[in-house]
Amino acid sequence: MTGPDATIATDYDHQTYDERIDRTISLRQASLERDLGRLHAWLGSEHVKPYWQLDLPLPTFRDRLASKLADEHLTPYVGCLDHVPMSYWECYWAAEDDVAHHYDADPEDQGVHLLIGPEEYLGHGYAAPLLRAVVAMQFRHAETDRVVAEPDARNERVIRVFERCGFEPRSEFYFDEAEKDAVLLVCDRERFESLVLADSRDAEETADHATPGGEHR
Repeated sequence: MTGPDATIATDYDHQTYDERIDRTISLRQASLERDLGRLHAWLGSEHVKPYWQLDLPLPTFRDRLASKLADEHLTPYVGCLDHVPMSYWECYWAAEDDVAHHYDADPEDQGVHLLIGPEEYLGHGYAAPLLRAVVAMQFRHAETDRVVAEPDARNERVIRVFERCGFEPRSEFYFDEAEKDAVLLVCDRERFESLVLADSRDAEETADHATPGGEHR
């Protein structure tokens, strides 16, 4: 990537432009130095607390975040829209996670957790494009053929977002380790690439043809 955004782009593990929301989506690994305050605030938000259970005093939260950052099976990410941090993601190796006790995990399966932080980003249709970008990043690992999720069964809104991004419900179970009723959702690489990414490309082409001077990205 060249031009004025080149320096900013090097900070990210993954970056893409989504025509449908007219936003650049970027993902960078979280850090204590940059993100402790914002993540503590986000995870204490009213719309997040019922599902994450990480509304903790700051020193306790710092220790928990430090533990996540040191965990080799999990990578925490901050998701940005037009370079503004607004979401938190955890990408993990499912076979090394507690979820592997509840389904037949392959060694290269990956999993994902997500939340939208600031309330002003809720209700604008951002979650699905962000999730598509994260799953596309996970499928860059050539041996990964499945991405899984285990959202709280009460969280119907986020389950619908997963389904829009190619995830299919496989089972509902009590997730003892997370103390929740969960839905196991599975996204197969073939389904994601043939349906979800193809649909995204079609939407971009439609937008380009509808807009004079439209540019393919």
